[in-house]
Amino acid sequence: MQSVVFWSLFFLVILSHCPFLYGAPSLSQCPDTNLGITGGRYILSKGYNDGSILRYICPEGFYPYPVKKRECDRGQWDPNPNKKPPVCKKITCPNPNVLENGAVQPVKPFYYVNDTTTYKCNSDYTFRGSATRVCQVNGKWSGGTPICSHNTDHCPDPGTPPGASREGHIFNIDDKVTYTCAKNLKLIGSKVRVCQDGGEWSGKEPECYADFTYDTPEEVAEAFSSSLKTTLTINEESETVQAGKKIRLEKGGKLDIYIALDASDSIDEEDFNKTKDVIKKLITKISYYEAFPNYEIIIFATDVTKVVNITDYKRKETTLKDVLTLLDNYNYGDKGQKSGTNIRKAYEAIRDSISFEKAHNKTAFDETQQVVIMFTDGIANMGGNPTPVVEEIRQTVFNNDEKRDKYLDLYAFGVGEDVEKGKIDEWVTKRDTHEKYFFILQDMEAVGKTLDEMIDESTSVSLCGLYKDYYDPDLRSTYRYTYPWLIKISITHESGTANCIGSLVTPKFILTAAHCFRFDDSPDKILLATPDYRDIGKLEVERFLLHPDYNIKKKAAENITEFYEYDVALIELKKSVQVSPDIRPICIPCTEETNGALQLSASDATCAKHREVLLNHDLVKAHFITHHLEKRGQKPKQDVQIRQGHQRDGCFNQAEKILKIDQEKSKKMITDNFLCTGGASQNYIDDVTCSGDSGGATFVERNRLIQVGVISWGLEDTCVTSGDRIDTRDFHVDLFDPKVRDFLQDYLGDEDIDTPLHFL
Repeated sequence: MQSVVFWSLFFLVILSHCPFLYGAPSLSQCPDTNLGITGGRYILSKGYNDGSILRYICPEGFYPYPVKKRECDRGQWDPNPNKKPPVCKKITCPNPNVLENGAVQPVKPFYYVNDTTTYKCNSDYTFRGSATRVCQVNGKWSGGTPICSHNTDHCPDPGTPPGASREGHIFNIDDKVTYTCAKNLKLIGSKVRVCQDGGEWSGKEPECYADFTYDTPEEVAEAFSSSLKTTLTINEESETVQAGKKIRLEKGGKLDIYIALDASDSIDEEDFNKTKDVIKKLITKISYYEAFPNYEIIIFATDVTKVVNITDYKRKETTLKDVLTLLDNYNYGDKGQKSGTNIRKAYEAIRDSISFEKAHNKTAFDETQQVVIMFTDGIANMGGNPTPVVEEIRQTVFNNDEKRDKYLDLYAFGVGEDVEKGKIDEWVTKRDTHEKYFFILQDMEAVGKTLDEMIDESTSVSLCGLYKDYYDPDLRSTYRYTYPWLIKISITHESGTANCIGSLVTPKFILTAAHCFRFDDSPDKILLATPDYRDIGKLEVERFLLHPDYNIKKKAAENITEFYEYDVALIELKKSVQVSPDIRPICIPCTEETNGALQLSASDATCAKHREVLLNHDLVKAHFITHHLEKRGQKPKQDVQIRQGHQRDGCFNQAEKILKIDQEKSKKMITDNFLCTGGASQNYIDDVTCSGDSGGATFVERNRLIQVGVISWGLEDTCVTSGDRIDTRDFHVDLFDPKVRDFLQDYLGDEDIDTPLHFL
């Protein structure tokens, strides 16, 4: 009897705790009460359903406290909202009253967003840093750390960052300084720094971050890209100093990049997908350079998945296109039920791959730059501390030679609502004061956009065809960044003004159409400008050069009143432009510079190969830029398809129909010197050129932008006639034409000019 009572009670207990055993419905929604935040609002990823993420949103200058987000887990919010409701608190910046031998004004208990402080040294002390600083919305002070010192020791006074205290006031060789951040602040950077023989401090200047502090997208783009660009930029000399870092990378691609992405449950799906997009954009941007890196990409939670194996990549079993496809195809749910966080295991996988590559070919390994990029929130619940494994990676690369530290870059991006700042900071490079390797992000999407800064390499003219692939009609300045080769041309004739477009093809020359000019034009009557009239310095014309075989009346005797074969011209500038993100050349085919842009080998460095790669189908997708750039909201980049093979027949047919000519005459007008666009195919209708677009670049996108034609003439200006654009056709001078190529080489390849092109 006692046993019957026991088992009855046992099953009652089970039923009371586990209703699902007998089919009772589980709670799938969380309550909608007690969720508000004072001074702010919240958003839900999946309503009140199970798995939904609730995020608190505060106005600019405020942050949610003490809870940033909640998760709906089996009918209950985590954390529980039945406690004291959250509020939007004012963002503060760390206490700046840490300046030794000087004064800070004003002195306040707290410093809020937009508060301004000024700094002044005591007499006999020298000031360094920013004399005025502003508290920013990300909880950081603008400018650099103010320092007052005598500068009498071997190393300069390293200063004390806001919110910190410092031990150590003697700065001679081997002397140390130790930093501690105030309560509730995390130290990011080097806790201990040592004065070195060369007069510089070891490590990275520390910063004190609050729970709400983050790096702005602009800061991330500037710091990350400036560091990584130094590695990616090609220099013919193997040891050249740039921005405090040695450039060792030569053509051939001695660069291995390992990227790890956290897919555990502490990273929500939205952040995972945004981070994946950032990685894809990063890889795409890197492909613009001629570094040819090798990739390994891993995604981890409890276990590690190698999406791309670096050994396979080196064996050419995986291509760059495959990398992007494989990454795109990996979904957040592919990790399955094993959704813990084992960051140590991720670093172990990277360590093992690096060790294998070293054992496989030590000579090549010793010449290879290793870059490790980790995306995680740092919240690990299994596997143990990753720090010892990161140290093993360092020692594998250093090989007991600390001078080899320049061959390893360890980056980390903090992703998610709650980032373990102190832990992650232990896993990154702290080589010197100039470079930053750990970034705490508020918005991955914004960071992805600002990674466009990575292509702003202004010192390498050989990197033609770089651009930024976004357009904002409210920010006209983006025209300059998106189409940095584009030049507006206005030529004053006695009878009026001609407007054309040209493309910068070297810092000294602009390529355009010959028919824009008259033989008696003078250089002083040619006005050049950027589409948004940005001040890049006045572009003065030295001379203009028409193709020697261009003659618009050449076939007048054959009743062809206008003939545009070899309709190309060059404008030579009096002074070369300073290449920058604002203004830089587009690539043109049959040059070594474009061979690098196409990432072709030396054996493929032929004009025929360029044509094969760039014009490889009967319908080739291409673009041109319309001259109506001043009209806000209009899409400046127009889409066309270059018609070749049997697709070209329609160009002759339409010429015969619109111009009312016979087949023989159309063949005489439309020579093989022209590329043809226009019409419809595969549910696609080409855009058409208008008056004023003449001379502009017809270009294709292959990693970078490469000009294949010059806009010359069309059958009908539908912008004026309002005709059906499906009927007209446009013709572009083919830059692959041997006589056009010879003309360009005569001037652009002249070794006596500034930055000549190297023709194949």
